[in-house]
Amino acid sequence: VQGLGAAGIMGVNGALVRFTYPQKSLGHGVGLNALVVSVAGAIGPTVASGILAIGPWQWLFAVNVPIGLANIVFASRVLPWSTLSGKSLDWGSAALSALAFGAFFIGADTLTHGGHEGALAAAELVVAVLAGVWLFLRERHEARPLIPIDLLRIPVIGLSVATSICSFAAYMLAFLALPFWFQSALHRDQVQTGLLMTPWPVGVGLVAPLAGRLADRIPAAILGSAGLLVLAVGLGLLTQLNADSSSVDILWRMALCGLGFGFFQAPNNRTLLGSAPRDRSGAAGGLLATARLAGMTGGATIAALVLRTLPQDAEHVCLLVAVALAIGGGLASLSRLKARAAAAGA
Repeated sequence: VQGLGAAGIMGVNGALVRFTYPQKSLGHGVGLNALVVSVAGAIGPTVASGILAIGPWQWLFAVNVPIGLANIVFASRVLPWSTLSGKSLDWGSAALSALAFGAFFIGADTLTHGGHEGALAAAELVVAVLAGVWLFLRERHEARPLIPIDLLRIPVIGLSVATSICSFAAYMLAFLALPFWFQSALHRDQVQTGLLMTPWPVGVGLVAPLAGRLADRIPAAILGSAGLLVLAVGLGLLTQLNADSSSVDILWRMALCGLGFGFFQAPNNRTLLGSAPRDRSGAAGGLLATARLAGMTGGATIAALVLRTLPQDAEHVCLLVAVALAIGGGLASLSRLKARAAAAGA
């Protein structure tokens, strides 16, 4: 149920930003949106640590109920109305989409369990592939396909999606590995670990509005590549920590990762949303959310596999893989310069 609600929010979030801000200020709007997300992300670990220090884990869910109710009231009064499509929902394609993504995510999760469940994981992933192929064949000639194949054919959008997947995979790998790293290798407790995770989202929040504004003037390919290079450096520096490292050593490295991720996120989102036709803003927003989810799921799957197969050095390996993914995302981001030049020449 929470997943359905999250899909309703995140699937249209980008489209709402696009319908709120004019094209020339879209980067500013995306940057402010990233700031809000980052502030919430920064507050979350700290609040969670405080809640767990004084109460049961159920309170982590209960605290969101009044926040959600307040958001319903605000949203009903201030969110903009967008142009509606006259096309009815293709329930067959929706079912295939649910089967493809559902089987893929469940199969990826089953794969991490190992043992006798390997055959089951393989069967689930095969079902995902077959459903995905069927969906592609069904949708490829549609003018407004449920899965935005038409948008993925635009090189800048395709590369932005690839950049997002790589970057969020690196993000998830780091965020799953670092708490284990801080507690097992650096000997921090739960509360300290929550506080040490905070500089990353704080760094994103500080730089996201600036990166969004710059994205209205400077190619996102340059901003995104620079940001992901900084992220890769920050992750690499985190691998150099040891039990004698001070909290300051950890904090500035986490902040560096956040600054780099912030310089990637807002410009990348602005490019993906702004490169789609305005009447396909909803599809672009859904594509943005799907790319983020695919990257985070991929990163979580890699982290689980590493933690199971290399328990002695898992956190270190996860961070090194995250460095490689950040570099890969930076290269995909930089490739957009060539794609834009080719589109301009055509």
